[in-house]
Amino acid sequence: MFLTLTILLLLGFPVAFTLMGTALFFGVYFIGWNFLNLLPLRIWGIMTNFTLVAVPLFIFMGVMLERSGLAQELIESMGRLFGRLKGGLAISVVIVGALLGASTGIVGATVVTMGLLALPTMMERGYKNELSTGTIAASGTLGQIIPPSIVLVLLGDIIGVSVGALFMGAVIPGLLLVLLYCIYIYVKATIHPEDAPPIFDGDNGKVSLATTLGALIPPLFLMVAVLGSIFAGIASPTEAAGVGAFGATLLCILKGRFTLKVLGEVAESTCRLTSMVFIILVGAAAFGLVFRGLGGDIFLRGVITHIPYGKWGVLFIVMGIVFVAGFFLDFIEITFIHIPVLAPIMKHLGFDPVWFAILFAINLQTSFLTPPFGFALFYLKGVAPPGVTTPEIYR
Repeated sequence: MFLTLTILLLLGFPVAFTLMGTALFFGVYFIGWNFLNLLPLRIWGIMTNFTLVAVPLFIFMGVMLERSGLAQELIESMGRLFGRLKGGLAISVVIVGALLGASTGIVGATVVTMGLLALPTMMERGYKNELSTGTIAASGTLGQIIPPSIVLVLLGDIIGVSVGALFMGAVIPGLLLVLLYCIYIYVKATIHPEDAPPIFDGDNGKVSLATTLGALIPPLFLMVAVLGSIFAGIASPTEAAGVGAFGATLLCILKGRFTLKVLGEVAESTCRLTSMVFIILVGAAAFGLVFRGLGGDIFLRGVITHIPYGKWGVLFIVMGIVFVAGFFLDFIEITFIHIPVLAPIMKHLGFDPVWFAILFAINLQTSFLTPPFGFALFYLKGVAPPGVTTPEIYR
């Protein structure tokens, strides 16, 4: 089943229909038509899952924030604030990427927005193309791990753990990634100053406190409203997602960007993205049902538990498989194909489900960055100026 599924995905067939088609073929051929009687219950369980209501709400929040012009203000103010540092503009891009990731949770929107706003500026200031594109692609994917992340919502549902626990567990790893990115940029700019020159000299780099706070307060307000309500136990992740959607709309109104046309476009984008996620969920449910019906989970557990070097050897190999899969598959494909099979095995070996989910999410972030099918690289190439080549983005 996995071999057939992988080949079809690499040939470019849609994920949802590939999952369903593979499940139907193997289910009917090896089990019989009776297995179809179980599918309605699986689908009903997905559609009535209260946690998954957070998905369209977080998507709405992210798309609405994209239309609010928040990113442009953040990049301008952070660029002036850190401009005198070695690699200051790149560091500001990382911080803005983290703030946008914590506000939207949508990788594609963040990478495209940062590529449109920050990449031309970095090139004008003499930044090397490889460093500029790498910084934008890496910082744009921080929304994968920094809550409220849609990936964490999906992982929480698939693994069966609290989304709030995943959000709390992801905060420190996400901030550590931001810190490591900034340290790398500073060290690289120190060793190779020609790659990342400071962008302001003298008094030109001064920025008022009011300007900085004016750019920082909106995303911080949204983060506190969403995450604070979850961590304080005031609201569930689904209810907090509703707060975030309302807050994003309010920010868009305050910035004068809100119109009925914008609302319609945001609603349409939300419906499209939500439909994609849920149709894949249905396909993954069918695939998982047939896989277990054929005894695949028992076979795989037997193989994995006999890997040498104990449970840590198993973890290393599993993370390696996920990392390699990221070279060829999208994060949604990896999540819905691998997690339903691997999560019960890792739990059986004694790993904490929340810890494993966070580790998986961090590993999953690389699926956006690893060629040849790194989607963040494709997003960035689509909005990059003509002078930026694909090999430069890959490097």
